Amino acid sequence: MNLISNQIEQQVVKDSQVVKSINSSSFIEANTSKVSLNHLKNDCIIPVFSKDNESTISHYQFIQSAFETVKSSFPDLKVNEPDIRVSHVIKGRIPSAIGKPAKELLEEEKTIYYERCAFLITVPDITSTVNGNVLSLNIGGVRSLNQENLYSKKTVEKFKVFIGYTNKVCTNLCVSTDGLCDDIRISSISELDAKMKMLFNGYNFQNHLEELSQMENYSLTEPQFAHLIGKIRMFQSMPKTEQRDIFKFVMNDSQINKMVKEYYGCPNFKRQENGSINLWRVYNLLTEANKSSYIDNYLERSLCAFEFTRDLCNSLKNNKPNWFLNN
Repeated sequence: MNLISNQIEQQVVKDSQVVKSINSSSFIEANTSKVSLNHLKNDCIIPVFSKDNESTISHYQFIQSAFETVKSSFPDLKVNEPDIRVSHVIKGRIPSAIGKPAKELLEEEKTIYYERCAFLITVPDITSTVNGNVLSLNIGGVRSLNQENLYSKKTVEKFKVFIGYTNKVCTNLCVSTDGLCDDIRISSISELDAKMKMLFNGYNFQNHLEELSQMENYSLTEPQFAHLIGKIRMFQSMPKTEQRDIFKFVMNDSQINKMVKEYYGCPNFKRQENGSINLWRVYNLLTEANKSSYIDNYLERSLCAFEFTRDLCNSLKNNKPNWFLNN
């Protein structure tokens, strides 16, 4: 296990540690910055539980431990360095800078940490092709300190990890039901390895790919797609009592607007000339729109996109009623 120094002199923020991405397409984009693992290790302070001053598990420890687990799980394959995105920066200062105007602070007087962090580790040697798109295997995780009670004593901490595929043409993340563990609770980083290996063992690679491949076999006409969008908007405004028996669609209105816009203009997944669109393209319109989610609800909405499209697919395949498709 890597130890993290808490020496304040080693927690100076250096702008050079923030990675400027040259790739315009990231797996998540909203309100996030791309940073290096070294930046999280050397330049960020570690939040504590205020009642007993015990350290939280840092973002660096989380990602580094996950990275080591992935490498040990795929020992004969290439494993890429983690792609890390952070948001909701929490700024501070060293004690000697108390009372100093913010504009006069020197770089060595500043401290920083991030409330939310997400990462993606690619195993590029494991790929498959669905509807002409190359998918590569990915493992990742999410940590949101806003979900911890830092005003209490130290307790178990919450993490989310996943395994799935990324569409290389657009960096859209494909997460299946058995590929996501969204409520890992651990008290030490040493427990993470076992939790992640349990997730890997329960993930059915082949079944996930088959479900993704099946989506291209079923299509919606332009009127059906318009009906689907209308029903989604209706669902968002329905009384909670009426929503209970319907699939819980959790993506927001701006994301649905994005989906409709890309139905007409997306270079990779827009409609056919006759207005029809297959469910693989519908799914990718949803996952593309999901990139605008905040880190703390990104995985929940990614899973929603998969399960929603799979539900549509099963309804069309088996000719079963579906509230979002039927009049």
